[in-house]
Formats: sequence, structure tokens, C-alpha cells
Amino acid sequence: MGEEKLRNKIRLKFRFDYRGTVKPGRFLFWSGKNTERIAEETREQQIALLRNVPLQGVTIEDVDLSHDIYRVYDEELGTEVAFAPAEVVVNIDSLEEAVRFIMREEFRKVEVMEPEEFDLSRYQLERLLFKLNTELRSFIYSLQNPRRR
Repeated sequence: MGEEKLRNKIRLKFRFDYRGTVKPGRFLFWSGKNTERIAEETREQQIALLRNVPLQGVTIEDVDLSHDIYRVYDEELGTEVAFAPAEVVVNIDSLEEAVRFIMREEFRKVEVMEPEEFDLSRYQLERLLFKLNTELRSFIYSLQNPRRR
């Protein structure tokens, strides 16, 4: 039975790029931490949460933090912003569980590692679409009400 349960699992690899933006310091000439350090700390905090907070139907299999931190120029902010990438391999019970990962702001890419093909019943597709709607509404609400984040 344990083997059969493993075969029914969905194995995905997500890439998240955690953003680091310098916040102005209290003094004019000292801005505190640099963007790379902020991005790295954000990545460490978020990955620690993923590893330590259990999610029903989700098992974290592997986390790869070996990718180099990179910088890009943000035209909106008029400054460089750093990103700290992380790849996370998860086993999930259903596609609905993947929604919580792809709706994250730092989500960049997903790779389906297993199974090779999916067969969804009408009921499973309805549940997936409902979950997408719920997460999207929650995301939009958080954008409209930034104090409640």
C-alpha cells in the first residue's frame, strides 16, 4: 500500500527567486544591509518556513540553495535589486496543493518531475479551478489591503 501511495504522488520542482531591496537607513550615508544580504536572509527565512511548517498533502523532498544571487535594475525603484534563487522539490497529493506554491510572488518556474501524464476527472478539475479562484481572490485582497499582509 505504501508503494502504491508513492506512485500516486505528484513530484514537482519549483524555482523561487527571493527579492532583496535596500530600505533607507536612519542616516543619510548609511543604508544598512546591502541588497544581496537582504535577498539571502529572505530566502533563508522563507525556506525555513517551508521546511518547518507542515502543510497537509505536501512533503518537501529537497531544497537547493546553490544558485548564485543575481542583481537586476528595477526601473520603478530606480535602483538595483538582488534576487536569491532556491529550487524546491516537493511531493504533493493533488494538483490543488501546487496552487499555494505557484501563487507566491517569488514563484518563477515549475517542472513536473512525476508522473509523465495526468488524468483528471471532472471532479478533480472542478476542485483545482476552485482552489485557483480562492487563492487568486486572496492574492488580490492582499494587494488591495497591504496592511493585512
